[in-house]
This record gives sequence, structure tokens and C-alpha cells, in this order.
Amino acid sequence: MQIGSILSAHNLHSLPAAAGSSSFRCGGLRSKSFMRLPVQSQNVKSLLQSKHSDPEPVQEGSNNRSLGDKAKGLLDQLKLSSVWPEMKAAEEMSPRHLNRLRRLLSKSPEYSPRNNLGSRWREYHGKDDWSGLLDPLDENLRRELVRYGEFIQAAYHCFYSNPVTLTDEVTCGRHVALPDRSYRATKSLYATSTVGFPKWVDDVAPDLGWMTQRSSWIGYVAVCEDKKEIQRMGRRDIIIALRGTATCLEWAENCKSLLVPIEKESNPACVQPKVECGFLDLFKTPGANVPSLAESVVEEVQRLTEKYKGETLSITITGHSLGAALALLVGDELSRCTQAMPPIAIFSFGGPRVGNRGFANTIRSRHVKVLRVVNSQDVITRVPGMFVSEELDKKVEDTRAAKFLNVLDNSMPWAYVHVGSELRVDTRMSPYLKSNADVACCHDLEAYLHLVDGFLASNCPFRANAKRSLLRLVNEQRSNVKRLYTSKAKTSSLSLESDAMSLFSLSSPS
Repeated sequence: MQIGSILSAHNLHSLPAAAGSSSFRCGGLRSKSFMRLPVQSQNVKSLLQSKHSDPEPVQEGSNNRSLGDKAKGLLDQLKLSSVWPEMKAAEEMSPRHLNRLRRLLSKSPEYSPRNNLGSRWREYHGKDDWSGLLDPLDENLRRELVRYGEFIQAAYHCFYSNPVTLTDEVTCGRHVALPDRSYRATKSLYATSTVGFPKWVDDVAPDLGWMTQRSSWIGYVAVCEDKKEIQRMGRRDIIIALRGTATCLEWAENCKSLLVPIEKESNPACVQPKVECGFLDLFKTPGANVPSLAESVVEEVQRLTEKYKGETLSITITGHSLGAALALLVGDELSRCTQAMPPIAIFSFGGPRVGNRGFANTIRSRHVKVLRVVNSQDVITRVPGMFVSEELDKKVEDTRAAKFLNVLDNSMPWAYVHVGSELRVDTRMSPYLKSNADVACCHDLEAYLHLVDGFLASNCPFRANAKRSLLRLVNEQRSNVKRLYTSKAKTSSLSLESDAMSLFSLSSPS
């Protein structure tokens, strides 16, 4: 679930805090108009602590100097020109080198390093279930998790920029602005609901037809094509990114929480694999003009694996909320196709429970690796089903009561369990977020990526220079809007709108 928000552009300078994201859309900047951001700004705004509002501006003549001035003063004191020849000093003191040195001298926000994974890529892809990498969180794995989350954000932005599913786009494809240019989107994916609204609903509210359409764009398949990135990762990666709930019919499917068999189990002694009815319907149902999500993703992955046959390949599935649930079904479906399928790993954010213990055992037996990023304050990760401790379930499974559990799992319609390994973060760990934030805020993807980027270990404080600082992002956007108003104060409102649209379509700096 990705919640949109409406903020007053005219009063943006007085906004105490909001969230940034990798891209934005702006619907106008007239003095009495509103700017609509199809991201979670309002949610994360309510997450932010009031004590972390904007710093007081530095007055002219004040003894307080900016970090840039201090760095410049330090460089002046070094007198580097007397050490190097004049030409070399001029080259080394160029703006490009000064900016790099200033970054080294400062405590500016930064990503975890994007190191060469090389021969360890299988370890980061879950070969050993990420043993020893989660607490404390390995810096390479942190960077990869944030990167996968940004692929999901690209799916959200692509959908909200054009939520209506048109017949022409199904054949021609849809352009996706990927955050990583080393990847290329190769296939659009659609999910179809088994339920529908009466036709008169569209007649009453034609502008909201996309909310009631049965088939909706839900994600994409992309493949890495950059040779340097392939070398860094140690393989050619195929990514499947899936967004969360966005339409009314998807919400309706989420509420169909009864467990249904995913396949016929031949061994009566085993627990029959079952998954949530609504998730399975969205995954398996074809639309009027589009194939089912299951059919599309299998066809495209098989095409890509055949195209790059002979190379070292991996399949990475990532999703948020509903997308996290569908990611498990995608991984299960791909694992059934052929024994020669490349290694499959699933990285999910804020995912609900999907199936019973039989489904979890099936995923495990097929060597599909699953890493769930869970916010302790996120209620969505504890539904559907009964509120049962996953640790308690595992302990009971290893005792004599296992047979009794099998009977319950086969007979109870809400006997859900989670799948795979878990990276647990907590809203209360961040000094920038409120500890009593509501459900939507704690479930928000941007909040998840902020928490992952700042997580060091369960017994360590929040990483102070985390790159995905919510305050830093909103301050950058606010400064951009202020500069836009200053430079375009005398232009027409139409021109201002055009410039603002291009501004908020840009990706955030990396």
C-alpha cells in the first residue's frame, strides 16, 4: 500500500517536515493551488518528530560558519599550493576535487558502499539464509535492500503516473523510469481481480474508473544489461518488482482471507500447501486483454533465461505489502517450472502472511530464499490469521505436538505462518520518527527504506549519516521550490506549472 498525499505548495516553506522519494509529480504551483505528490509525504510527515524541524538560518555576520566555510578555511590553512607545482595545485583544487574533499571532511549523509560482491553474491542472494548478515546488518546487504526497495518505488510511480490500463499499452508496453540505469524493463505485469463493480459505478464517477478496473498494472520484469554492474554483482540479475494495493478491487481481494489449496498434495502425512484466496485469485486470474500475472511472469523469465543461456543468472523478486505477498507466489510458481531455474531470492517489505505451514515448507523445499523486512510497529505484517508467535510455532513444530499441528493446519481456515528469514526494524529506533505513528505510516515503503538504511544492529543506535534521511530529502525539495518561486516570480502560471512538473519528476540524488 502506497498512500498519496496533497500538500499546499504555497505554504511549503512552513511545512515542518515531509518525506522525499525517488520521483514526484506536481499538479501546479499557483498561489491557491495544491501540489499532489503520488507518494507517502503526508504519512511520513506525521512520522517525523517535531523536535527535528528545520534548523535556524545562519545570520550574516554570525560567528556560526557553515560546514563548507570551515572546510574552505581548513584548505586555506593547509597552503597546498606551496607543496604542489602551480599547475598540479590548480588541477587538484578544482571544484570537482574540492567537493570530493569536502564530502570526506564532513559527516554528510551517505549510502552504504556499493562494493564488489563478486564471489560472495550467492551469500547475499540467500544461499545460507543470510546467516550472520542480519544482526548486525552487513553494509553490502543494506545497500542491496535499499536498491531493491527503490525498484518497488519505481513501480508505484509508474502506476500512479498512469493508473488506467489501456488496451494499446498491453501490446506496446509501458515505460518504467528505473532508479538503476544498468537495468532495462522488459515486461509489464498485470493483476486481475475476480470481482467487479456494477457498470453504473463508472457512470457515476468516470474519473475514478481506474479504481474499479479489474486488471491493473502491478509491476514489471527488468534485466541487468550493464557489463560493469554484472561484474560487480557477480552475475546477470533478473528483477521482478511488484507494487502494493492501490485499487478498490485489490482491497476487496485482500479481505478474502480464507486459506485455499494451491495444489493437490499426494502425501497425506504432509500438510497441504494453502494460500490466501484473494492473493491467489489476483495471481492466477487472466483479464479481458491481459494474461494472468502467473502466466506473464513465467513466460518472460523463461524467455530471458533462454536468451542468456550459459551465463551466471539470478532471479530477484521484490515487493511491498500486496506486492510482497504476490512475490511469494511468483517465487513458488517459478520454482515449479524447471530444475534448471536460476537461484531465486525474494526481498519483501511489509508483507502480510500468505499461506499455512505447508506452503512455507514447500517454499523451503524448493530452495526459494525469502528475506522479509518487518517493522515491529507494522500491523499488516501480523495479518491475516490468528496472532500467533512465529517462534512459538517453530518450537512446537519440533516436538511431539507436530502431528497435532498438522491436523490443525489442514482443518483450520486461518492457520497462517510467515515464510523465510526476517530482518526486524522498528519505528522507535529512528530519532526522526514518532513512536506512536499510525498504521499507514508504519507500513509506508519510504519509512521502511529509511529504517533499513539507518539500521546497524538491534543493540546499536540509528546510523547517524544514513543517506535516506527524511529531513534531508524534504529540505532539498523545499529549497528547490523556493528557488523556483524566486526565479519564476514574473512568469506566467502555466510556465511555472511546466517547470514544477519537470522538477518533481527528477530522481533524488544518489
